[in-house]
Amino acid sequence: MPPEASVSPAPGALDPRRWRILTFIAIAQLMVVLDATIVNIALPSAQEDLGLSDGNRQWVITAYALAFGGLLLFGGRIADLWGRRNAFITGLVGFALASALGGAAQNSGLLFASRALQGVFAALLAPAALSLLTVMFTEARERAKAFGIFGAIAGAGGAVGLLLGGVLTEYLDWRWTFYVNIPFAVVAIVGAIALIKEPEGSRNRSPLDLPGVLLATGGLVTLVYGFSRAEEAGWGDGVTVGMFVAAVVLLASFVAVEARVAHPLLPLRVVLDRNRGGAYAATGIAVIGMFGLFLFLTFYMQLIKGYSPVVTGVAFLPMVAGMITGSTQIATRLMLRVPPRRLMVPGYLVAALGMLLLTQIGMDTSYPLLILPAMVLIGLGLGTAMMPAMQLATGGVQPADAGIASAMVNTSQQVGGAIGTALLNTIAASATTSYLAARTQVGMSEQAQGLLALEGQVHGFSRGIWWAFGILLLSAAIAGVLINGKGASAARGQETPAGEGREGEPVPVLAH
Repeated sequence: MPPEASVSPAPGALDPRRWRILTFIAIAQLMVVLDATIVNIALPSAQEDLGLSDGNRQWVITAYALAFGGLLLFGGRIADLWGRRNAFITGLVGFALASALGGAAQNSGLLFASRALQGVFAALLAPAALSLLTVMFTEARERAKAFGIFGAIAGAGGAVGLLLGGVLTEYLDWRWTFYVNIPFAVVAIVGAIALIKEPEGSRNRSPLDLPGVLLATGGLVTLVYGFSRAEEAGWGDGVTVGMFVAAVVLLASFVAVEARVAHPLLPLRVVLDRNRGGAYAATGIAVIGMFGLFLFLTFYMQLIKGYSPVVTGVAFLPMVAGMITGSTQIATRLMLRVPPRRLMVPGYLVAALGMLLLTQIGMDTSYPLLILPAMVLIGLGLGTAMMPAMQLATGGVQPADAGIASAMVNTSQQVGGAIGTALLNTIAASATTSYLAARTQVGMSEQAQGLLALEGQVHGFSRGIWWAFGILLLSAAIAGVLINGKGASAARGQETPAGEGREGEPVPVLAH
């Protein structure tokens, strides 16, 4: 289609169809977020069906994480250059085709390739979706409401994936955890083609920073792979250490290049803003604890409590409800009255309180008396904190930088998820090993050994959740120290320049 076909509203004008467009953006975001967890529950069935080895099965997860995490900054820049509407539709089409390939896979190679392709197109789709939201909702009150909806979906999508994955695997087939993406994508594609018209002047047509693309992609891929390998081979493994060293070198080189090139992939002004950088850091660290919690509770409910995949998914619903309530009812209503910090810090502290309750899980812990209230607190807290964090992370950037700023939100979440899964799982496994070594006795009956093994697992889960509790406290501390912006409560269209933008243009940011 001609490049200008997708451009309609004049600069500063509000698109009258923006709320209908938000529906399709939300559908696309839900598809991307839930896909990070929906395959997890289906993995044992897929392994048995395709004959995957224990050593290779992790590539179903790792291939997606590597492509998604490694290409996000590139995808955000392409959205700025090519147009968010074009990037959004292309990402949807590609994601649907990759999902169809995964559902039809008859061997491990095709399955791994489909997951990598899903990650590639998700890296284009996710920043395009969030940047569309950023450039279409510019009025403070509407922006708060739109980001509340988007933040609830982003926060709850992982838990929804666990529920949907359990239902599809138990009642249909593991292949439907891939096929289910196709109707989501089709609906979003139809809506995008019919409704989305980008505001004029919102593209960044400066030349592509190829050295930055190569360094950022290489650095993020090696970083994500390093954490994925650490979970499997240990932190002292030579390849693991090598990946971390390479990631540091590549990402440090990337920063050095970005500070010097005329048209950087990631303009440093995007991340050096105190409030935006604090939002990226607090969000990424909070996701570390959240993904670790999903992992521990999934295994706890199925291995210790004996829940089926479907019941396990249902058990996560109170957390989903808490996230939706915190984001759409608490954060959205208060964003215009109080600074973001006064939502983020209490939000992370409430989530940490829920995590503290979960450190007390044991072999016969009551779901309604302990796990349920803890999950509600975690959901409410994260929902309340994540929405203003997302708005701070993308607010105040010039329209031409909206894609890359949105990509940084997704990058912090994706890298945080990889760290959380690897770091907290390793901590839990080490705690379990130490527990068993200290209590195993010669001559124990097989029944006693089995019970001890389960107790060791629970001890490991509890230790990992203690770390997740500390991680959420750290997120609260980062938000309290770094974030000082007044956000939507003060802005209402007021912007102050905070440096020079692309080609000497002033960069508007929310008033501090």
